[in-house]
Amino acid sequence: MAKKRSKSIKARGAASKGRKSSSWQSKYLTGQGFGNFVVPVVISGVLLACLVFIGLLGYRTATASGFFGLRNIDVRGTERTSADDIRRIVAASVEKPGVWNADLADIRSKVEKLPFVKAAAVSMVLPAGIRVNVTERIPAAVVRLKSGDFLVDAEGTVLSAATANDKDFPFVLQGWDEAKTEKAMPDNLARLKIYRKMLDEWKQYDLASRVKEVNLANPREPIAVVEDSGRAITVALASKDLGKSLRMAIEAVSGKGAKVRSVDAGGIYPVLQYLDF
Repeated sequence: MAKKRSKSIKARGAASKGRKSSSWQSKYLTGQGFGNFVVPVVISGVLLACLVFIGLLGYRTATASGFFGLRNIDVRGTERTSADDIRRIVAASVEKPGVWNADLADIRSKVEKLPFVKAAAVSMVLPAGIRVNVTERIPAAVVRLKSGDFLVDAEGTVLSAATANDKDFPFVLQGWDEAKTEKAMPDNLARLKIYRKMLDEWKQYDLASRVKEVNLANPREPIAVVEDSGRAITVALASKDLGKSLRMAIEAVSGKGAKVRSVDAGGIYPVLQYLDF
């Protein structure tokens, strides 16, 4: 019996040693497997980072090369805006970075600050060109401001000083509200609407050239200034029939300008106010 117990104890001891040995081998093999997985991943990551860096360096070198250097600027849609001014803006913005790296949004922003430019579309024409398509503001009237006569568009935007070449507008609009208030813009747009109506009707009657200016400080009481016998004469017009009332006033005052101070043409018949002598 003692011998059997001894053998049993020895067997358990051997089994225990076997389990310890197996556990150590398992830990060793697991650590070795982890190392075999991590090392290649780290090496691959380093290689990938190197490739990305080399690629970016090559990309920057290529895009900054003379191949993408600015050689052509195509400007379209300009009539009142100077195409040369736009070309100078593009050249200054693209000369250093090249066409590929050009900041198109920045170029568009700068071009749209020019007086007559309403909107601009800027695009690349690879490898060496920039195209700028311009939508211009169209003058709708000449208005008299404190600083002089200026062109404005249909949205009431002041564009630039009027010149003698602006023959589309034979007379000037007075009464423009220059205040920066919420009421000023709607009132000015109403004035523009009446001005355009005057221009259209008076051209039909061939009277536009007889008018020097109109005063629309009160849009409901439009006033025109005509000239006869070398004198300026104010004419109060019928707001609902601008063409007919002006024609009757001019006919009534014709040849009498030296004596007439003003004409009220707002009724059925024009009423003349004479100068006091």
